[in-house]
Amino acid sequence: MNQGPHTMKHLLLLSLLLGYLADAVLSATMEHVRWCVISDKEYKKCSDLAAQAPVFSCVLKLNSMECIDAIKIGTADAITLDGGDIYTAGLEKYQLQPIIAEHHGNSSEGCYYAVAVVKKGSGFGIRDLAGKRSCHTGLGKSAGWNMPIGALLKLGILKWGGLKSQTIEDAVGSFFSSSCAPGADKGSQLCKSCKGDCSKSQNEPFYDYDGAFQCLVEDAGDVAFVNHLTVPDDKEANYELLCPDNTRARIEDYKECHLARVPAHAVVTRKQPKLAELIWKSLSEVQGFDLFSSKAYAPAKNLMFSDSTEMLVQLPSNTTSFLYLGAGYTSIMRSLNKEVAAAGSSALMWCAVGPSEMKKCQSWSIKSMVDGDTKILCQTAPTVEECIRKIMSNEADAMSVDGGEIFIAGQCGLVPAMVEQYDEAKCNTSGASASSYYAVAVVKKNSGITWDGLRGRRSCHTGYGRNAGWNVPMGQIYKETGDCDFTMFFSSGCAPGAPANSPFCSQCAGSGNKTVGNKAKCQPNSEEEYYGYVGAFRCLVEGAGDVAFTKHSVVQENSNGKGPAWASNILSSDYELICPQLSGSAPIGDFKHCHLGAIPAHAVITRPETRDHVVSVLGEQQVKFGRGGNDPSFEMFHSQSDKNLLFKDSTKCLQEVPSGLDYKGFLGQDYMAAMTSLRQCSDTTDLEKLCTFITCQ
Repeated sequence: MNQGPHTMKHLLLLSLLLGYLADAVLSATMEHVRWCVISDKEYKKCSDLAAQAPVFSCVLKLNSMECIDAIKIGTADAITLDGGDIYTAGLEKYQLQPIIAEHHGNSSEGCYYAVAVVKKGSGFGIRDLAGKRSCHTGLGKSAGWNMPIGALLKLGILKWGGLKSQTIEDAVGSFFSSSCAPGADKGSQLCKSCKGDCSKSQNEPFYDYDGAFQCLVEDAGDVAFVNHLTVPDDKEANYELLCPDNTRARIEDYKECHLARVPAHAVVTRKQPKLAELIWKSLSEVQGFDLFSSKAYAPAKNLMFSDSTEMLVQLPSNTTSFLYLGAGYTSIMRSLNKEVAAAGSSALMWCAVGPSEMKKCQSWSIKSMVDGDTKILCQTAPTVEECIRKIMSNEADAMSVDGGEIFIAGQCGLVPAMVEQYDEAKCNTSGASASSYYAVAVVKKNSGITWDGLRGRRSCHTGYGRNAGWNVPMGQIYKETGDCDFTMFFSSGCAPGAPANSPFCSQCAGSGNKTVGNKAKCQPNSEEEYYGYVGAFRCLVEGAGDVAFTKHSVVQENSNGKGPAWASNILSSDYELICPQLSGSAPIGDFKHCHLGAIPAHAVITRPETRDHVVSVLGEQQVKFGRGGNDPSFEMFHSQSDKNLLFKDSTKCLQEVPSGLDYKGFLGQDYMAAMTSLRQCSDTTDLEKLCTFITCQ
């Protein structure tokens, strides 16, 4: 139907009016912080706060889930939640985010410890818990349920075959003779030891930390799953902790004897930056009111915030629930979560970086289909870091990355599952050492240059921020000098990718084509003649630098008649190695004794709970599509257009990383020392900042 000009005008005015009203409503709500509370006592504390600081108002709900719903739809703005509820609030259904974390002082460093408390002298260990009575802070809460039940499953003490056999609640109910886990079904074994209505509220005297401890005190249970701050100082002598190694320890020894480290409670809200800033500003400006005390509302405790909180810490603006909790915690949540377990798939979701990798991944996915069942699915992101985020948030499962990226992923809680092996002879050898290469410093023979005499020289690097060419040598130099300004150490050099006005671009060659040379100069790609392992050596050969930082095999691969045209007259015997270990120099072939560090091969990273699945699926896939595989229609370790797509083309096979080996053990001491040292000098990426902001990862 055609609309006349008057109708259109009225519609435009109506649209403007609605927009104005919406802005007015938003502006009004942005002047207040509506705090969601879940008990009468908490409402009273909140009201007293509001009387002192009128920016706050209070919304009373029955439980935390009702608060999460209210915040999502905009009838409330904020609530402090524990890890289990933070996980739920961050799911796609709610899309809330943590913005402020509690901090409990130096004893916890931004986290707290989940512990199992028992009466002193009761004479049993953690492996003797079957048939005992248990006290939990609440169903789905961190220290009282998620962490202890996850730990019991991991230790093999509690057996659970998954949802096909029974729910996790039923498994726990059968394991203990009786329990109080507020929030469980009232008629179940998990409510048998409760004193009130078994709800996650003050109507249940055994709810929350103090309630679970009181359950133990009153002999309604034999063990209480709480946090390390729960037992009062004057009662510590009467209680002990159960340790994972089946021993006991004193209450004060929680750092050595605990079930897990858990991120502290955090304030969550909608993903609205202005609202988040208002909440932080409003809390920061509270005067004459103790946010972290509930004494005036006894016997209730931990109202609005944990009473043990010493201060609040503002989280980075792009923190998500999954980044805040870390991969270890979210892995346990997923293993206990009904919906995720029920929706589990045998397929592996690979994360491809960019369109070229995605194209190869899609080919792999099609070829992986067996009887209509696809074994490989594909997710994509523009960068490795975005893929790491997707793996953490369960949008993808795995990808292969280099050492520097393993370092970042490890700090975010991901683990190496399989490693690329570049030595075919080791592919069929059980327990063979993983592939690696050495970062070396090459100089011209008889130049008189030693490691201790590098200051003031010109340097050739594979690339700015790359492993062998920058991270490892510069990490070593910073370790020795304590000075992050490397332009004060080297006089000039070529480190492709460095800032254009840096001395580390002055010696670069560009493309060699005079018409476009300046455009390509110091660019971190193959247009720059001095880029990469071979380019750094060429920089030394052609006299643009006095030392080349590259990998150990480059000189021998580009001399004595091997390599490109520019290397045709090069003799490997005209070059030598220098290193911190030796006062002089060493022959080119002596890299195992004279190097700057061993750099590990690329590895497949994943979440802890999917590690075994990744190993299994990739093991099957390389039998079909690996080197000499039984299906030549697709090659995992070969790339058609670009090089090194999904895996390095030099990969001969994938080998399992030993179970339990974390990123630090995988990368090795030399590499970890270099990366940790260099981190003092350069800004870390946003993802790394997020993952290291909270120290519980």
